[in-house]
Amino acid sequence: MENWLSRTEMLIGNEALAKLRDSRVLVVGLGGVGAYAAEMICRAGVGSLTIVDGDKIHPSNRNRQLLALESTNGKSKAGLMQARLLDINPGIKVTAINEYIRDDRMIEVLDEGFDYVIDAIDTLSPKIFLIYHSLHRKFPVVSSMGSGGKFDTEQVRISDISDTSDCKLAKILRKRLHRLGVREGFKAVWSTEKVDREKIVPATGEPNKASSVGTISYMPAAFGIACASVVIRDIAGL
Repeated sequence: MENWLSRTEMLIGNEALAKLRDSRVLVVGLGGVGAYAAEMICRAGVGSLTIVDGDKIHPSNRNRQLLALESTNGKSKAGLMQARLLDINPGIKVTAINEYIRDDRMIEVLDEGFDYVIDAIDTLSPKIFLIYHSLHRKFPVVSSMGSGGKFDTEQVRISDISDTSDCKLAKILRKRLHRLGVREGFKAVWSTEKVDREKIVPATGEPNKASSVGTISYMPAAFGIACASVVIRDIAGL
């Protein structure tokens, strides 16, 4: 075992660590939520990660996104994340896809086969497409709901999607998935905290977003870490 994982082995044991090392995880979306999820999964010893995001770093990302620095403005999130993960664990296999995947391209990616899928996509249609087709392949899924406009980490929850409430994104997602015959069967990270509608404004200068919402540094990170905890605990059998 690599020495850098000795503290992890002390906590979860060699058998659980071996399960993580032999697993393949897909993370789609590397913004405020997905980048933290990917890093936590890497630091836990997962052996193979496929990371997907077609976006570049914008100055407005810096208040909350792991990869966003003055020095990384304009750079590919997927490329930055890949380099960071390999710097943490040079032995990890990282496939970085610098695209907004959807439709047939998403099917191609999913056909590679995964032990877990993390949905950290902001926009609704590809989010639904990813969840539906992952479940169709019987891949376990954890999906992040909206962390924007929220302050209170004590209201963050992890549950089956059917048990979510007080979250507009979760409500819309449930409704759309119901039409496809999906009512339960994957985990969601969400919050009971109400969002002040005055904190939401039409998006300007950001592709694939209809609106922008005020954010604080730690909330997307909390959602991403919660997503990672689901994946790590489920794969390791903890």
